[in-house]
Amino acid sequence: MWLTRFAPAPTGYLHLGHVVNALHVWNEARAHGGRVLLRIEDHDRERCRSDYEIAILDDLDWLGFVPDFYPTDVFRSGPCESRQSDRGRTYAAMAKRLRSQGLLYACRCSRKTLHRASVKAESQTSDTVTFGSSTEIPYAGTCRNLGLPFEGEFGWRVRLPATPVTFEDRWCSRRTHVPADQSGDLLIRDRRGNWTYQFVATVDDYVQGITDVIRGTDLLPSTGRQITLGRLLGRIVPAAFAHHALLMKSPTQKLSKSDRDTGVRDLRARGWTREQVLAAATT
Repeated sequence: MWLTRFAPAPTGYLHLGHVVNALHVWNEARAHGGRVLLRIEDHDRERCRSDYEIAILDDLDWLGFVPDFYPTDVFRSGPCESRQSDRGRTYAAMAKRLRSQGLLYACRCSRKTLHRASVKAESQTSDTVTFGSSTEIPYAGTCRNLGLPFEGEFGWRVRLPATPVTFEDRWCSRRTHVPADQSGDLLIRDRRGNWTYQFVATVDDYVQGITDVIRGTDLLPSTGRQITLGRLLGRIVPAAFAHHALLMKSPTQKLSKSDRDTGVRDLRARGWTREQVLAAATT
């Protein structure tokens, strides 16, 4: 079954950039005779809020985006298997799988420590890797062989193999990534106990049977590491990927959830119709 997903994070309200993605997702599903799964990506407990989730669900209903799996009312009724904050057991089981293979280790490095290391690396430039418009500083492996305990305030990292990953993006042509060069060993759980985006998105796409991932080009650099992580978890055949252009606030700045002039909730309050919002997302 051809299956894709729409996966907003309730760290703010839905905006026109999300509508662009939703249009691509639902249009591709129709074109391929496939279905759409709705997922609420609220793995970040510090930034996500229930009122944002409710507003997202309301906006999706108003815009007419109806998922085939996990309709909006399912999320409103209580715990849901497609809300990431309700899937902790699944993530813990997958982390245990990585640990049993000797691929997982604890990391004591704080964001401040990593920031200082990144500033130093940027000044030396040799370890800086540029992907598109973004620059990433690979984790140097400071804690890789320290044998730190998994209990307590430690992050968890996965040892990534230093092998290239080549994939065919439907809209961005063939790409080759070396995830270990991009990010170093991948953080899957932070020091506060939050699962990271790279981990939960990979686990969910695998466990939920997502065959096609349709998203913006800002997430294109994540593709190789998610394919690699999926393989380490046991996914033999990765999903197909298609990355679409973003709706930009300026030539160098994408829309964000703080841009009230493009928020669906604010546009509705100003009297915009559904048709006007959809039209604005297609220009």
